[in-house]
Amino acid sequence: MSETTDPLVLDLVEWIAREPRLYSEVIETWRTSCPRLTIWEDAIDRGYVARQPATDGVRVAVTESGAQFLREHGRSD
Repeated sequence: MSETTDPLVLDLVEWIAREPRLYSEVIETWRTSCPRLTIWEDAIDRGYVARQPATDGVRVAVTESGAQFLREHGRSD
């Protein structure tokens, strides 16, 4: 992962860890038009977050790898 995006990916995973979010909310909040800032894609590609079907749409939740990533960076209990 690029040093430039590391803190942003960490912020995204931490934000989702607080509560599973609707996919639409995640994309609306974290979308960027800069091709060099692929925060959402980086988090998905590394397996830190995953999309899950839900009755109210698609939710995004932190995976076990994402929880480990947070612990390694002192962002989780």
